Amino acid sequence: MSFSDSYPHGHNAIAVTSASPSNEPFNVLIVGGGVAALEAALALRDLGGTRIRTTMLARGPEFVYRPMTVREPFDYALAQRHPLERIARDIGVELRIDSFKWLEAETRVVHTEAGEQLSYDALLLALGARMHPRFKHVLTIDDKRIDQLLHGLIQDVEGGYVHSLAFIVPGRMGWPLPIYELALMTAARAYDMNVELSITIATPEDAPLAIFGAGASDAVRQLLEEQGISTIASAYCEVPGPGCVAINPGSRELHVDRIVAMPELHGPSVPGVPLGSPGGFIPVDARCKVAGVERVYAAGDATDFAIKHGGIAAQQADVAAQAIAALAGLAGEPEPFRPDIHGILLTGGKPLYLSAHVTGGHGSSSEITEAPTWSPATKIAAKYLAPYLEARERAASSG
Repeated sequence: MSFSDSYPHGHNAIAVTSASPSNEPFNVLIVGGGVAALEAALALRDLGGTRIRTTMLARGPEFVYRPMTVREPFDYALAQRHPLERIARDIGVELRIDSFKWLEAETRVVHTEAGEQLSYDALLLALGARMHPRFKHVLTIDDKRIDQLLHGLIQDVEGGYVHSLAFIVPGRMGWPLPIYELALMTAARAYDMNVELSITIATPEDAPLAIFGAGASDAVRQLLEEQGISTIASAYCEVPGPGCVAINPGSRELHVDRIVAMPELHGPSVPGVPLGSPGGFIPVDARCKVAGVERVYAAGDATDFAIKHGGIAAQQADVAAQAIAALAGLAGEPEPFRPDIHGILLTGGKPLYLSAHVTGGHGSSSEITEAPTWSPATKIAAKYLAPYLEARERAASSG
């Protein structure tokens, strides 16, 4: 069986194309090559079939399954990497490897760094966020090279050269889960090597992984305590010097051998794209339309939605794709964005599965289980992308 046979696509095309007002394809330009971009491309293929012509403008040639890079410093296999050219060919998308420079909204043209001018009927911005180190004297997590950054630290832990670690989260955070995974996996590795190691997490959250709601947060707090990991919540940190974490409020200081920090996230601040939120993020409404400009939508970490998570990016992409299909006359009006989170917490032992519906910045109806409650049970829960990648892996493993 070929890969194209193993993954169903376009199954709604016949039902919706009759609503299209023209025989000309509706041209959609997607800027980005990550979760939101790929999820939107797959959704548009399903919603519009050949009546939507999609072009993807991506900075790099690969899609990296970023949530799994956190395991790389512990000698696990590298996170999956998929050539975008192959994905584009699979799903009938034209791929351009180039960078977005600026938007000329009045004429519906995107200008690229290489000097191209790409026109569109609808534009989806899936640019992602920009990561910047917030502190000096720390190891700042960068999932593009996390093994290079942290492998030496884990070796020093294994060798007994490091006896105390602090994992800290800046005030402008997007998704704190990786810091808990790193702390738990480091604690498990130290235990396996019979090394005494003190670990502290300092976070501005009011409780560990509070975004998932009280039930899941309490379970995570208990797990951290069982693993001997201390947590300081509602903590706003500074690092005045090597090995020193100043914590406010309270004017406390924490002295450790090494410090690992999450990066601070900033929006893309792209010329021609209206801004209106702190940090340069793109403001969107409940249907992921960009405020103040016509026929432009945004999804994923570039938007002003506070939670930066692959599953959230995919949900926004689905909403934006439905809105674009409606604009093309190929679908009805989409439901507004109602975020749900599904997360897998890697622990160094059995993973835990967390779910929550997000209301007011925190989770409600949250749960934490030892077995997955969604399918496929992947780190990025995405309606189209998750089964697509699963089918790719299945086809690759079958030869």
